[in-house]
Amino acid sequence: MPDAEDVRRIALSLPDTTEKTAWNMPTFRVAGKMFATLPEDETSIAVRCPKEERDELVLAEPEKFWIAGHEAQFAWVRARLAALDDEAELRDILADSWRQAAPPRLLDAHPGLGASGAL
Repeated sequence: MPDAEDVRRIALSLPDTTEKTAWNMPTFRVAGKMFATLPEDETSIAVRCPKEERDELVLAEPEKFWIAGHEAQFAWVRARLAALDDEAELRDILADSWRQAAPPRLLDAHPGLGASGAL
C-alpha cells in the first residue's frame, strides 16, 4: 500500500517539481502550478483530473476515488492511498496530474512521462 512518503518521493521525481506547504498540508507543484496535495492527514491525495473522467472514476471505484465538496467545481479528484493497488498506480495518477499542470516546454521535453516505466 502506497503511503505519504511514496507520494512525496514520486512527485518530487517528476521534472521541475517542488513541495510547498499550503492550507497546512503538503502540495506539489510543477513550474509553480499545483498538481497534487496530501490532505486528510496524508492518507489521501488530491490530483488534477478532467471533470468527465473524474465522474467516471468515482462511479467506477467509489471506495478509491471521491470528490471533496469544496473541489466539486474544479477539475480535482481525491484518491485514498490505502485503496490504491500499488506504487505503479500511484505513479500513473501523479504523472497524469503532473502532465495536466506542466507547461508545454516540459511536456515537449518529457513526451513519454507517465507511460509505463517511463519515470
